[in-house]
This record gives sequence, C-alpha cells and structure tokens, in this order.
Amino acid sequence: MSAIGPIEYRRAELCQWFTQSPGRSLLAVESYALRAVWPSLFSKVAVQLGCAGPVDLLESCNAQVRAVLDLPGIAGAPAARVFGVPEQLPFDSRSVDIMLLPHTLEFADDPHQVLREVSRVLTPEGHVVILGFNPFSLWGLWRLLRHRRGSAPWNGHFLQLARIKDWLKLLDFEIDRGHMLYYRPPLASETTMDRLHFLDKAGDRWWPMAGAVYLLVAKKRVVGMTPLRPEWRTAKAFGRAVARPALRVIRGG
Repeated sequence: MSAIGPIEYRRAELCQWFTQSPGRSLLAVESYALRAVWPSLFSKVAVQLGCAGPVDLLESCNAQVRAVLDLPGIAGAPAARVFGVPEQLPFDSRSVDIMLLPHTLEFADDPHQVLREVSRVLTPEGHVVILGFNPFSLWGLWRLLRHRRGSAPWNGHFLQLARIKDWLKLLDFEIDRGHMLYYRPPLASETTMDRLHFLDKAGDRWWPMAGAVYLLVAKKRVVGMTPLRPEWRTAKAFGRAVARPALRVIRGG
C-alpha cells in the first residue's frame, strides 16, 4: 500500500471492507437492489466507477460492453478493468449509456467534478446510478459518535442526498427514481446482522429516509441532440480483457 496515494489507499481499504461484516451484508443488499434496476435501463455500454469488493454489480445489466474503471493499484474488481481517475474519465464524450457510482463520490477528491465527467461521457438519455452513504442514518450517527474516521467506510465523505440531487439538476439531469437501503446498524457480527434483517422492512415503513445507503437513478437530458456513438472493441491489457473505446473523437462534447 505504501506505493499508492491517499485516495487509492482509501478506495483499496473500502474494497477490502466489502469482503467482511458489515460490508459484505450491505453489498449483498445493494447488489439485489441493482438487479431490480437494470432491466428498465437501455444500455449498450455500462461502466462502473470504482471497485466495490468481489461482487460484479453490473452482472445483471444487459449491456454489450461492461467495464470497471478504477485507480491504479486497486485489486479485486471481477469485471473487465480500465485504469484512470474519475475526475478525468478516459472515455469519449457521449459514449456510455450507464455509469454506476458505488460509493465513488464519497471517496473522490472532487465529487462535483466526477459528476461533470459523468455528464460528459453519458449519451443523451443515458443514466447515472449512484450508491451513497446516508449521513442521516444510524451509520452516519455511528460515524459521528464513535469518531471512527480513520478506516473505511468511515473515512469517506458522507454526502447529503439533497446535495447530490442539486448537483445533478445543475448538470441537467432528471431524477428518475431513488430509495433508501439497509436499516440495520453497522455491527461486526454477521450472524447478528442477519437476524436484524426485519429492520429493513420496518425502516421502509416507519423511517424511510434513515437508510444507511441511498440508491439514486438520474437521466441525462439533452434537448435537440442526436448522439453519435463511438465503436467499442476489446483489447488485451496486462493479460486481461479490457473494454475500451476506439480512438475516435466525438465532436461537440
């Protein structure tokens, strides 16, 4: 870990956190929620920004090309991988149909710039899907009271849902849907976490805005524009198949 920077370290730490309790339990719920989202979204090209542990969150997405973009030095992503930083995405403008951000904004140097880049590379009518930690939840309270900000995920910036929505609206996104996930406290015992699964149903009914994580889907609106789509091809990099766009510049992005 000493060879990588602080952001890379925190992202790597988050990937590792998703392999143990309570991260593993939360990741299973997030993956299940995403499987309900993908069938309603058209996609030829889908990109996930940032590793989220060993689970392929795009597995149920029907895109022809699926890839995970992550920082150099991060291990663990199960899908085809592209290396880069989310503030400067290595994709042509209007070349991607779905961008999945699994806790990407909380661990970015400039989350607003990440969303600007997402807007640039998305096709008109393309979708961004955001998973974020809710500061107004048991998890947010746990983060404050226990002062556990030295390790993932507590060392991330828990961003308010209202702020994310404001940023998206400034970038001409239309909020499509959203809901809260996971109302269980962040306990180390996976057995105890499993026994508290009933809190998820109770939370949806009694305190719907206090879920640990929000899932937000937004659509890019561009009036009077017909997208030009670059061709994608598969290349070999470091012994792995990596999806990348053909080197063709799309003007007007």
